[in-house]
Amino acid sequence: MTQATLSAANVSNTAVIQTKSFTPKDIDRIFNAQKKKSLELRLTNYKTRIQKLKKLKDVVLKYQTEIQKALHADFRKSAGEVDITEILPTIAEINDAIRHVKHWMRPKNVLTPPTLLGATSRIVYEPKGVCLVIAPWNYPFHLAIAPLAAAIAAGNTVMLKPSEFTPNTANVINLMLGEIFSEDEVAVFEGDVTVATALLDVPFDHIFFTGSTPVGKIVMAAAAKNLTTVTLELGGKSPSIIAEDADLKVAAERIMWGKFLNAGQTCVAPDYLLIPESKVEEFVKHAKDTTESFFKSKPENFTASTDFCRIVNAKNFSRVSSYIDDAVKKGAKIAYGGELRSSDNFIAPTILTNVSLDAKIMEDEIFGPLLPIVTYKSLDEAIHIINEKPKPLALYIFTKKRSTSKYVLRRTSSGGAVINDVILHLVNPNLPFGGVNHSGHGSYHGVFGFKTFSHERSVLQTPKASIAKLMYPPYSSFVRLIVRLTTKFFV
Repeated sequence: MTQATLSAANVSNTAVIQTKSFTPKDIDRIFNAQKKKSLELRLTNYKTRIQKLKKLKDVVLKYQTEIQKALHADFRKSAGEVDITEILPTIAEINDAIRHVKHWMRPKNVLTPPTLLGATSRIVYEPKGVCLVIAPWNYPFHLAIAPLAAAIAAGNTVMLKPSEFTPNTANVINLMLGEIFSEDEVAVFEGDVTVATALLDVPFDHIFFTGSTPVGKIVMAAAAKNLTTVTLELGGKSPSIIAEDADLKVAAERIMWGKFLNAGQTCVAPDYLLIPESKVEEFVKHAKDTTESFFKSKPENFTASTDFCRIVNAKNFSRVSSYIDDAVKKGAKIAYGGELRSSDNFIAPTILTNVSLDAKIMEDEIFGPLLPIVTYKSLDEAIHIINEKPKPLALYIFTKKRSTSKYVLRRTSSGGAVINDVILHLVNPNLPFGGVNHSGHGSYHGVFGFKTFSHERSVLQTPKASIAKLMYPPYSSFVRLIVRLTTKFFV
């Protein structure tokens, strides 16, 4: 196993990865050091945590150019898209924690029932301890640093595993965090699946994993061996429903933006579209116009666009491109795009119509710039299609009628939902972000991230003269009378 490091000189140019050997003993050594450090951190006040968060914010801004270059090296992500999807939401998460951590940390007084007359009750938020954060490759910077910020706000130590599929970004994260944290507080472990496997053997106090559902099951099984709590941010097939009354031009613009952002490699991207058959032709026309305006290009020239990134690697290129072949064999038509170039893992923005429900593109999470369109005859049919699949991470509804969106929401389940737009629920830190069942366990963002990395400890304090004494044994007729009266009038 190796841990990759990078000098400051290397970062500003093409990344030259230098490796340093480490063993599972090193993982144990750092874990034990963090275990000891975590006992210190649980005593820190909000001022200390705010100072750490401000240092994190400053170092992110300091390395902004290096982060842009690293993501471009990993999968040709443009600087503009890096700023919008990686830097901006990360800074927003950190700022939200800086503004509110004092309030979040404050014990919350809660009501005490009459049966405990004279007692007081409160909830105290304490750090979970040593946390493992396993980050994905699709938003490799934001989805590493945002959970880290939440863990710091909650007063934990963190061992962070970035994705090996985006090694340049992982190197920058390692260098950046090494500037402001000692390894007994935050440590970065680079490397392949063997590193992740070794980390999962450690008895962490909490594991935060972002990635695919199959790997999420592996993480959960590993955590169970140590009874470690887990947060799983997974994915699934997030549907978009276009109702009969929807504004097709607006819907096309917003769905195409969400679908082709990061070349479709987004866990909450609109994965497939459900639309009345009579609306398909007009929607596709608006979708074509919108896509070409976004990337200032006709389909044959999309490879030249600097604003459209690539599939992360050859393995994923092969997987995503195979969905097109399979769908076409089962009757689908390529209404737009379809161009492939394996030399640089390029897949053009693609729209497929007449897609069969038994096509693989309708079974697997796509994670690529392909939009399959499925028609429906009634809204109930669309709802049935959604409910036949595992619960998605997000659901999008386009309609002018509140009654229609309410009808769909009451009859479906998803991690989150947006009406007349896509993805933007992530931007609001006052909304929990997370899945349900196959699309995830737990949530974060804002106060929900703080709570994810905290244990909500219940504290009850009773006075010297406790009313509970009236129910101590021996259970005389008087005690039984007290119990009957309490049952009848006070509980």
